[in-house]
Amino acid sequence: MTSSSQPLIRLDGVQKVFYTDEIETHALSGIHLEINTGEYISIAGPSGCGKSTLLSILGLLDSPTGGAYMLNGNAVAELNPSARARIRNREIGFIFQSFNLIGDLSVFENVELPLTYRGLKSSERKQRVNEALEKVGMAHRAKHLPSQLSGGQQQRVAVARAVAGKPSILLADEPTGNLDSRSGEAVMELLRDLHREGATICMVTHDPRYARHADRGIHLFDGRVVEEEDGRIEVSAD
Repeated sequence: MTSSSQPLIRLDGVQKVFYTDEIETHALSGIHLEINTGEYISIAGPSGCGKSTLLSILGLLDSPTGGAYMLNGNAVAELNPSARARIRNREIGFIFQSFNLIGDLSVFENVELPLTYRGLKSSERKQRVNEALEKVGMAHRAKHLPSQLSGGQQQRVAVARAVAGKPSILLADEPTGNLDSRSGEAVMELLRDLHREGATICMVTHDPRYARHADRGIHLFDGRVVEEEDGRIEVSAD
């Protein structure tokens, strides 16, 4: 359990350097960030500023070159790959721009797959999948294949897959990037509902309309945090 005084996530001086030939690219430079349980954070910034790199490190898909990463009070930056995979499967839910559904698996099977890696009993997997699909309004499509769904519906299934594991945090990387505006707004409303129910969300988005739904906005530039602001800012129409 995370105590009220301890952030769910804490990054202290996190750096990420990529080496190609004899060139060093500093993708992240001294990132300090805390995310508390139940917060909704948006990360914004120009292309190449380090948004996706930061999300990959938060999601244990990549390791920082320097600095410390604490998740639920545990140092996770230097764990071996199997330990990282185990924590990733239990603690982190991913929502990608490209949905990343498996084409020859049904909606139900796509949502169930990460749960099978945990060794959960069939009855518990079924209950969790059904609850998650109900939550996103896709229970009636459980037997369909991804190819039989619209983009917005596929993203709803991806959200169900992310929440079925009851993760500590949801990481969303441009979750509306491949959707039309109507479907995008529906997915954002779904994320807002999850947040109201207590979910912790960290979302990368280039769209200021969606960033404003967050509790707090973080702006990156050249691998550094250059600004933080209250995400829920009222913008007057001209």
